[in-house]
Amino acid sequence: MESYMCLTWMLLCLILRPSATQNPAPEGVLNCCEGDVLFLLDSSGSVSSYEYSRMLTFLSELVLPFSLGEDQVRIGLLQVGTKPSLEFGFDTHNTQSSLQGALRNTKALRGDTNTVEALRIAKERVLTPGVADGARAGLPRVLVWLTDGVKPGDVVGPMAELQEEGVAVLVVSTGHGNYQVLRRVVTPPADDHLYFVDIDDMSIITEDLRNAIIEIIRAERINVRDVSTNSATLQWRPVLSGLTGYYEVRFGPLPTGGTGSGGGGGTGTSPSTSGGQYQRLIQSADSSTARLTGLKPDTMYTATLTPESNEQSFNALSVTFRTKPEVMSPAVVSTSQSGETSVRVSWGPLQPETVTSYYIEYSALPRGELHTTTVVRTKNSTLLRDLQPDTTYLVTVTARYASGMEKAMSVKVCTQEVTPALADLQLTTVGSDSVQVDWKVSAASLRGYWLTWEGQQSSVAGQRSSAYLPPDSLSTRLTNLPPSTRVCVSPIYRTARGEGLCCTAQFHSDALAYGYQS
Repeated sequence: MESYMCLTWMLLCLILRPSATQNPAPEGVLNCCEGDVLFLLDSSGSVSSYEYSRMLTFLSELVLPFSLGEDQVRIGLLQVGTKPSLEFGFDTHNTQSSLQGALRNTKALRGDTNTVEALRIAKERVLTPGVADGARAGLPRVLVWLTDGVKPGDVVGPMAELQEEGVAVLVVSTGHGNYQVLRRVVTPPADDHLYFVDIDDMSIITEDLRNAIIEIIRAERINVRDVSTNSATLQWRPVLSGLTGYYEVRFGPLPTGGTGSGGGGGTGTSPSTSGGQYQRLIQSADSSTARLTGLKPDTMYTATLTPESNEQSFNALSVTFRTKPEVMSPAVVSTSQSGETSVRVSWGPLQPETVTSYYIEYSALPRGELHTTTVVRTKNSTLLRDLQPDTTYLVTVTARYASGMEKAMSVKVCTQEVTPALADLQLTTVGSDSVQVDWKVSAASLRGYWLTWEGQQSSVAGQRSSAYLPPDSLSTRLTNLPPSTRVCVSPIYRTARGEGLCCTAQFHSDALAYGYQS
């Protein structure tokens, strides 16, 4: 009996011990992902020792290719028994050697299949961001449930709560579980997230299940920003921090027949560099960006980033993007700061690499004298001075390119009207009921004046009179006025009447009658 137990133990160790010649990580798995994956492992009494060992071997092979760590994938293991146990949380294992050793040393719990209590622990202590050793906020969370399907309990409600909080649920059943129940608890699509497999054939679903997890936690670790007609910036999340090595960047036009979308990102193999069209850059281990220059407008490009280090293996990351179509300046001309004798003209885009200068022409419509000025290639605006007030100008901006080509764009702009202010309004009484009204203005571009007068005493209040005076009038005489009269003069512009000046005329006879001293 003792020899039989020793033989059984040796067989179990052979099953769990990883091969000395493990297969290399599948393409696209290393450095592919960022997220937290919790495995809910049924180790109750309904699972035999053999079945349990096969499940652990399956888990070991499933997670082996992933890069582990704070900026990578984190793995947790929660066992189901009478009293479910969190074997290790997300912060426990940051290397594959540590994780694989923990899986080899994991022991079954036995007892009842208390899956509901295990799900409560998963929700409150593991999969909720912010708790100690819990999931990271803002990153994908995955629950993978391995079960023999025997009496799992009422798991539909707890699983639904996890999914409502953003946790993706995948299920592997090695027994004869209720298909309808398991289908209800997995995250759609069920065809990708629900697996029924014999305990001896679990290896046939390893790649499919791993790919399903990857699709949920795949991290966009490389992207392209600041894309222009002839350049772009490649940006990536550093993976060589603390390691010796460098980044190799290759970029060039996407081969004929290739597809891609501007600004997309992801992992993949390095594109072919045949044909000599690809450029190569070497960036230091502490860098996270590279400027790609010398690109052609409106062209699909592919860029590949390969982290190189003797201390650790990394996958190459690739991204495709399209440069912007060439927009020759000026594509837009606008005006601002319009005054009576000046206006600012602006244009864009600024293209100092290809434009030698900007030639500005402007004249008053319809047949004004033509004026010109030249602006250096590094500026995109100029202030036009000594213009005529209240006048429409045609302004043309011409970009002169180094190639000899020119492109022009025109715009109409109006200067402001001169707004003269009235000054020195004077009232001189003449006799007992007349007043001489005199005023001055600072310019002669008015359309006339509006004169109003109104008695101020209660007996005559509200009797207002008014009159229009032509623009060459700077004085007038009012007669038959009430004893105290308020007189106002307002300028009339082309579009509106302006603010005027007012004075009150006091007659001598009025002052005597009301007791005023002269």
